[in-house]
Amino acid sequence: MGAIWSWFLGIIFSVLQFFYGWTHDYGFAIILLTLVFRLAMMPLTSKQTKSMYELQAIQPKIKALQEKYKNNKEKQQAEMMKFYQDNKVNPFGGCLPLLLQMPLFIALIGVLGGTLQKPGNLLAHLIAHPTISKAFWVVLPDITKTPQAVYVAAAKAGVLAGIWAALPYMIFVALFGLSVWLPQYLMTKDPMQRRTGTIMAVVMLYIGFIYPAGVLIYWVTSSGWQVVQQVLMQRKLERAKGAEA
Repeated sequence: MGAIWSWFLGIIFSVLQFFYGWTHDYGFAIILLTLVFRLAMMPLTSKQTKSMYELQAIQPKIKALQEKYKNNKEKQQAEMMKFYQDNKVNPFGGCLPLLLQMPLFIALIGVLGGTLQKPGNLLAHLIAHPTISKAFWVVLPDITKTPQAVYVAAAKAGVLAGIWAALPYMIFVALFGLSVWLPQYLMTKDPMQRRTGTIMAVVMLYIGFIYPAGVLIYWVTSSGWQVVQQVLMQRKLERAKGAEA
């Protein structure tokens, strides 16, 4: 299994190297790799968005059923399954596309991430070839460093120096947190689910703070694509629903 996983990571890194040959910038190479990945996953993510939209549309009726049979869990479960079947909605329809994305998601983190003690493919490559630029255009000076490491290193000269040095990285951290919160906010009006999305976004701010900037470039690009696709898909579904009405 370890050999297969290493082979898979090698393929991801080879594709990244291919795009670097075009752009001569690993930041842009990561963006292109992410866009190709998201494009390939569009049929699955569209199905996921459609399933989530349909579930949100019937959420009030589901809550009414839960309240009606709250004292009889067996009856409640049977009635809810019947309700899903009658409305042709799969409550787990959004799970499979998400699960299928996870191996490549983890592989990308393995390729882009790592530490100096246990480097990922890209970090190891840049360490072995110090003449290659680690910068992402004029935006980030070094995509192998974490925002935390940049701040700590610069803060030795003062807190303001640390904040100024880490500012470009922190912008990506903030965008990452926003990209986690925004899809949840757009998809549901339920206060509880929105609060959950907000808590997740806050947690992701910390995660973004301790991950290499290359991983943040991937996350922000991927999530930005997801938000745009979700908005367009929702509008399409709402128009279709209005036409049926």
